[in-house]
Amino acid sequence: MRTAKKTAALALTAVAALLATTGAASADTGTGTGTSPPAPNATPTGDGAQALCKRVPKIDERLERILSRLDGDVTERGSIARLQKRAENAKKAGHTEIETYLNDKLTFRRTLVPTLEKRQKDLAAVKTWCEANTGGSEK
Repeated sequence: MRTAKKTAALALTAVAALLATTGAASADTGTGTGTSPPAPNATPTGDGAQALCKRVPKIDERLERILSRLDGDVTERGSIARLQKRAENAKKAGHTEIETYLNDKLTFRRTLVPTLEKRQKDLAAVKTWCEANTGGSEK
């Protein structure tokens, strides 16, 4: 009997949550404020320079953190050296499938470094542009 009460209470809670969500969604479609959200497939009107200029420091910090992790030693999780050591250990143990998987992952990780370094160089040029154009707010 207790299980039936719990199930009924849970079902009522779920129905109430659905009704509340539906009511809020239908309330949003009204034309009361005169502003409507942009169409989902609207074409962009700008290049997003101001937003990008605002995010440059965080992007730079993130790239630096990722590159230092990749260049870390064997004790650093996520480093190329650690993954290489794991592949070597798999080879020594005779786990060819594991070795193949780790070597493919290692190949990708090695190709990631020049890509991230290029992105870091491009970001430095963006930072210079942003400083020269007051954070991208000039047209």
